[in-house]
Amino acid sequence: MIGMDFLSFLILLIISVVVSAILHYGLKYYVRPTFDSFITKVIFGWLGAWLGSPVLGHWFSGLAYENVYIIPAILGCLAVLVLMGDLALTFCKTVKDKVDV
Repeated sequence: MIGMDFLSFLILLIISVVVSAILHYGLKYYVRPTFDSFITKVIFGWLGAWLGSPVLGHWFSGLAYENVYIIPAILGCLAVLVLMGDLALTFCKTVKDKVDV
């Protein structure tokens, strides 16, 4: 997956944009409601989608393009975005609690 072609990159980018948009605008799952936060989700979501197939495995070869397996890519993207959001919210709350003391 290191030397991927442009179509593989584009598939991962589309997966990341769709999952990020659902989380950010649909479910209102964000730390800040800004466009910058959405772009950050897209970047980290792409990394999660890229790692999805190698980490989660190769499922449903009919839903794949070269080494990009769609379902593991979606799950990897979702996992990284939820983990990133939880860590950010936890860190922001911890910092706020320490500042208030």
